[in-house]
Amino acid sequence: MSDDPTNSSATDGGRRAFLKTSLALGFALAVQPVSAQTITTSSDGLVAGEIQVPSLGVDIPAYRAMPSGTGPFPVMLVIQEIFGVHEHIKDVCRRFAKLGYYAIAPELYARQGDPSTADIQKIVTEIVPNVPDAQVMADLDNTVAFAKASGSGDTTRLGATGFCWGGRIIWLYAAHNKDLKAAVAFYGILGGKASPTSTLKPQNPLDIVSTIKTPVLGLYGGKDDNIPAALIEQMRAGLSRAKSPAEIVVYPDTPHGFFADYRPSYHKAAAEDAWARAQGWFKQYGVV
Repeated sequence: MSDDPTNSSATDGGRRAFLKTSLALGFALAVQPVSAQTITTSSDGLVAGEIQVPSLGVDIPAYRAMPSGTGPFPVMLVIQEIFGVHEHIKDVCRRFAKLGYYAIAPELYARQGDPSTADIQKIVTEIVPNVPDAQVMADLDNTVAFAKASGSGDTTRLGATGFCWGGRIIWLYAAHNKDLKAAVAFYGILGGKASPTSTLKPQNPLDIVSTIKTPVLGLYGGKDDNIPAALIEQMRAGLSRAKSPAEIVVYPDTPHGFFADYRPSYHKAAAEDAWARAQGWFKQYGVV
């Protein structure tokens, strides 16, 4: 057992299993320094802070924000970027809470590493590739169950939004959880390395596009070097063939990470339009 109270370890099959037990304070190391245009949402009028969510035999840290009034409130799962649940994701939770939601963001890398203290190379080579999709689906399911059991979250009005790494997860979770009423994916990866025989990443959104019946709004940048326009068009075509209620909006001349106000990639006009579209999408499908 580590002497560090924020970490614990166990032996499993000869390998040490990491467990991150608390969230990052501030912004992840890999995104420093943050931009002067970073948006900060006050917690005034909210119940906001770190909590623990039981999942798969351990407690994973999560950030929750909700109005201080009487619930239950519609539930909004906020799914992290590649950098984990750091200050930007917490702020997004507070933004949703200000709109009347019980917003909750579980740390989905908790067993694989701490992205808040790692450089980008370590995040993309040692942490993210080792996070099984099945584990993520279970952690999200258990986060929903936690919200319901709290009495403050109304999971009959369940929405989800995710960014970057979490944008890909949104598409997968939309196919996984039939109780999800609506979702919004910000620049989520659609294709790439996946294998049906893999225990980590058996499928990508393009592989399961025919099964997505949940209304998902995909928000993408036309100048996103990580997500080729051809893949976006393949996803659109697949959704159309499946007669899915999902839609995709592309902002021309806009890069990856355009909603991330703390980074140079931030595109104010696209971000503000995307935020308005997301709110309208959730209202249209009853997540209010």
